[in-house]
Amino acid sequence: MSSPEARPGGEPVTEKKKPAGPPAQKLDSVYYTWSNMFSILAGRMTQARDVELERKYFEEQDEIKAESLCRRCEKQRDFLLQYSPIVKFMKDEVSKLGGDLNSKNIQCRICTASQSGGFHIDHGIMLCANNFRNRGHQEDTMAHEMVHAWDHLKWKVDEGNLRHQACLEIRASTLSGECRFTREFFTRDQWRITEQLQRCVRRRATISMLARPGIKDDVHAAKVVNEVWESCFNDTRPFDEIYR
Repeated sequence: MSSPEARPGGEPVTEKKKPAGPPAQKLDSVYYTWSNMFSILAGRMTQARDVELERKYFEEQDEIKAESLCRRCEKQRDFLLQYSPIVKFMKDEVSKLGGDLNSKNIQCRICTASQSGGFHIDHGIMLCANNFRNRGHQEDTMAHEMVHAWDHLKWKVDEGNLRHQACLEIRASTLSGECRFTREFFTRDQWRITEQLQRCVRRRATISMLARPGIKDDVHAAKVVNEVWESCFNDTRPFDEIYR
C-alpha cells in the first residue's frame, strides 16, 4: 500500500475531497423539468415522441401540484356557492326540485382529460381543479353542471338518447354564461359580432357530443345538435331569459 505523498518538511499530503454535489437523480430531475418546460414554451415539441413527453410532463406537474390545486378549487367553490349570483340561483332552483348541491357533492379532482367538469345524477358535480384558468372559468363550469343537474331533476332524461344529450349540452352552454361575448373574445379568440352566442353554443355543444357513445364523428354530432336546436336553445328555464 503506497504512502501519502509528502510535502517538503515531511508533512503528508492528503487529497482534498471535492464538496459533494447534488445527487445525480436530483440533477436529472431538474434538467428534465426545465429543459422540457422551455421546449414546450418554445413550441419545439412536434414529433409523436415529443407530444407524449409533453403530455407526461403536464401530468407530472399536475400530480406534484395536486394538493394545492384542489385546495384552491375548493376555496373558490365555497366562495362561489356563497357569493356568485348564478351559482346561488341555480343552487336554489335545484333545491326546489328536491336536489341539494353543496360542498360535499361538488368535488374538486385532478382530471387527465381536457375537460373542466362533469355531472352524474348519482354522484353530483366534479370540478377539474387542474384545468381552470381563473375563478370566472370555474364559475362558468359550476353553472354549466348545475344546469345539467336541474334538467335531470326536471325531466326524464334518457342517457342513451342522443337528442336528449344534445339538448342538455345546448341548454347548459346557453344558460351558464360561458358563451357570453367577453369570454369568447378574450379567451377563445372568437371575434364575430353577429350571432356570436348561437355560434358558440353550437360549437361547444357539438364538441361535448363528440364524447358521447354512439356519435360517429363531428358531422354526426353537429347533425344531432341541429335536430333539437330550436326548442332547446329557446328554452331558458329556470331563467326568465338567457343569463348575461
